[in-house]
Amino acid sequence: MRVLAGDIGGTKTLLAVLEQRPDGRLDVLSRQRYESASHPGLAPIVRDFLGRAGVPDVARAGFGVAGPVVDRRSRVTNLPWQIDADALAAELGLRSVALVNDFAAVALGLRVLGADDLEVLQEGERDANGPIALIGAGTGLGEAVLVPTPAGPRFLASEGGHCDLAPRNELEIDLLRFLLGRHHRVSYERIVSGPGLVTAYQFVIAAGLEPELSDTRARMAAEDPGAVIGSRALAGDDPACVRAVDIFLDLYGAEAGNLALKVLPTGGLFVAGGIAGKLLPRLRDGRFLRAFRDKGRMSPLLHQMFVAVVKNTDVGLLGAGLAGLA
Repeated sequence: MRVLAGDIGGTKTLLAVLEQRPDGRLDVLSRQRYESASHPGLAPIVRDFLGRAGVPDVARAGFGVAGPVVDRRSRVTNLPWQIDADALAAELGLRSVALVNDFAAVALGLRVLGADDLEVLQEGERDANGPIALIGAGTGLGEAVLVPTPAGPRFLASEGGHCDLAPRNELEIDLLRFLLGRHHRVSYERIVSGPGLVTAYQFVIAAGLEPELSDTRARMAAEDPGAVIGSRALAGDDPACVRAVDIFLDLYGAEAGNLALKVLPTGGLFVAGGIAGKLLPRLRDGRFLRAFRDKGRMSPLLHQMFVAVVKNTDVGLLGAGLAGLA
């Protein structure tokens, strides 16, 4: 069975035709990336893609959308798009269209990942019938829960990334003061996100923790600043970038631990989002896990949990396809 799948975000729209194997896994038959802001809506992009793809027998579609979905409608965050699943199906001549939150699509996509798609940070103990927690830093910080039920998995959306930032030491208290100079209120997303990584770097420089290197400043003016910070931190050739990533990972791990305490994800805690994949060597070094487990008398509980990074960047696309086939 074939399905049109889409990962719809403020920056890019990724479309693919997927085919489901007998074992339930999904193969990508055709795919295309579009710059979202260059188009007035989703329908023209889908028409263009289907016209180019040349794949017959596509009657169902599923889209993961970066925004809340209510009554099969969504306004895409950071885009002037309103998507109505029923209107889209009628306009494109599709039999059915499923519309889910983009993080819900990631959660659904976990079901069809293989062992090679995951980087296990902590084996722990895993109950196949237990709830799953999902956290992912990208443009923002997403958090969600997937609960198995007899009727199938139930996705619980969340805006947990916007919870109040809780500093745990003197350095993080100074960071909070720095952020309060910019914002009336400070959430975890202010640091645990792509823009937040840049903010962490700016704090390192402003606080005099490390000097700013002129070549880093020049590269950040010409390239994506977050990508420059991440790459230089991985190379270890700029102490300020290394320190910024340290701060980012400490708070990422701490908030992942907070989520785990609230949910008790016996089915595992999964770290998704593009940043985790790019900083994977640093996630392997133990810093993230130390912050994740550092919960006082609850630390032994955190040591027992399965924790893994999702390496497959198509997980949201696969989940959208599953939603379309449901």
